[in-house]
Amino acid sequence: MACTWNGWSHHWRVVTPKHLLHWYDDLVFMQKILLVFLILFFSLKNSYSDNNIKDNSPEIFEGTSVELDRLEIQESLNLKENGKSVSSKNWMIVTANAYASAAGAKILQSGGTAADAMVAAQSVLGLVEPESSGIGGGSFLLWYDGVTGKIVTLDGRETAPQNSTSNQFLKSDGTKMKFFDAVIGGLSVGTPGTLALMFDAQKKWGNQNWENLFDEAIFLSKNGFKVSKKLSSSIERDKDRLSKIDKTKEYFLPNGNSLKHKQVLKNYAYASTMQNIANNNIEDFYKGSIAQDIVSTVKNHTKNPGFLEAEDLSNYNVIERDPVCVNYKVYKICGMGPPSSGGVAVAQILKILEPYDLQSLGYSNPITWQIIGDATRLAFADRDRYLADSDYVSVPLSGLLNDNYLIERSNKIKVGKKTENVTSGKPSNDFVYNYGIGNSLELQSTTHISIYDQYGNALSMTSSIENAFGSRLMTESGFLLNNQLTDFSFNERIDGKLIANRLEPGKRPRSSMAPTIVLKDGRPIIIIGSPGGSNIISFVVNSIIALLEWDMNIQEAVSHPHAINRWGKFEIEESPYSSNLENSLKAMGYDTKIRKYYSGLNGIYIDTEIYGGSDPRREGIALGK
Repeated sequence: MACTWNGWSHHWRVVTPKHLLHWYDDLVFMQKILLVFLILFFSLKNSYSDNNIKDNSPEIFEGTSVELDRLEIQESLNLKENGKSVSSKNWMIVTANAYASAAGAKILQSGGTAADAMVAAQSVLGLVEPESSGIGGGSFLLWYDGVTGKIVTLDGRETAPQNSTSNQFLKSDGTKMKFFDAVIGGLSVGTPGTLALMFDAQKKWGNQNWENLFDEAIFLSKNGFKVSKKLSSSIERDKDRLSKIDKTKEYFLPNGNSLKHKQVLKNYAYASTMQNIANNNIEDFYKGSIAQDIVSTVKNHTKNPGFLEAEDLSNYNVIERDPVCVNYKVYKICGMGPPSSGGVAVAQILKILEPYDLQSLGYSNPITWQIIGDATRLAFADRDRYLADSDYVSVPLSGLLNDNYLIERSNKIKVGKKTENVTSGKPSNDFVYNYGIGNSLELQSTTHISIYDQYGNALSMTSSIENAFGSRLMTESGFLLNNQLTDFSFNERIDGKLIANRLEPGKRPRSSMAPTIVLKDGRPIIIIGSPGGSNIISFVVNSIIALLEWDMNIQEAVSHPHAINRWGKFEIEESPYSSNLENSLKAMGYDTKIRKYYSGLNGIYIDTEIYGGSDPRREGIALGK
């Protein structure tokens, strides 16, 4: 087992009370024993000092209530750095931040379920990784029940306020607002759903007391946590936008300076909010004082006030939906259905790829990536036309996932040559063909949690406030609000045709979040997901292929370089091998670009043991026992 939770217990069994009584009469001898003991103790303590912890290690060792041996954190990091998975026998949690992983691990260790651990972990993520997710945003969750074998999905996506209009992101002359002009302020804020999802999931599948799941978030808020390198750099990159809003500036840019890596940060307002939620469930958030704070923050922004009202919050509901599942060889791939496009696109890509022998072609073959890239283009062409909130528009879901339709799409790929004229197909239910192609923009600031508990339950949850720091609006309650309404198309129509993902009151914007569970023989073997905007879909597909076709372990699968083609141009992750791949793809006729990626894959693979891996491009960590 790579990570254990035995802590220091074995160091405290050397000198017993019986021994001490025996030596009591010999004061000189006792003094010597004590001296030796103290020397040994402080030597051992110093061997575990900060000097021996790498600079890139999570800052969890001080100021936390979690009794976690710092060596366990370092061991997990070392394994990650060396491309090796964390292994365990009973449970595993992988999140984007060590504080959050430790909070969830504490719950799992005490007998809690994956749903309980998720609540603890996500409440901490909202504090320590506020740029990516939090209770001011939305989430999608997949749950595999270890008893029934059933997969259920929960839709905690944000909703457009009832007073929203389809043209609210258009200027007076009818042209689209610039993206960040639309983002910053209340105009982009949708009704948050993450907290309602957390509550519903825990009520359905948890076994712990709700009020106890926020202890770590409250403790860290009051006592402080060390700012991560990712948070610090995110603040520095976005300081001009953050500085436009007083409350946000005050928190992230004290005295006009960006928070620094390892700086201790406290959030008393968030502590109070977490305590309120712990005591009162979610009542105050959706119907009480916190709801009033959210509405006031949205409506009182001087430049870009929004339309959110108290009724939008009080009427919010999490929706339980059927998963989107397809068979891929001997496996069953399950994901999130609309309003997410992630589950459908992941399923389509894998089914389009199924006739090709990717195992024999191998990871390093440019033909492999050409085929994967064109399969992705075909899926994205369908996504851009048809995928949206199925409660508001007709989505030809069965047609998009039909085996014959996907074989037809697969046959369009020209092996070794760029596939030309990639357009959306014509699945069944042809009355939807008149949809125009949407043009929404998704940026890559999100988070993902993967958990497998001792009861055989599996949880895959992706959560977001959309852009880094969302709308940049921080409530008096200590958390940021999302900008998810900019995930809608800014235009209602294109070329006279209605766009499926147009903004409508009460509607949920399309998302690329793709929490995924892969089954074999009815049991989960992969739990995975990622942040990354519309690239999420490719990140997840690439990792699943790496696991199922190229025999990589979970850490290798989430670490390997990406090559992605969504709309015709191949984007190749910068690596020692990127130039060779680029030259090969150019020879096939593709435009190319070498770039950096900031995927944040967090995955679990279940075999004879449980294995966890976290993307080295971010600060995630796997813990298990």
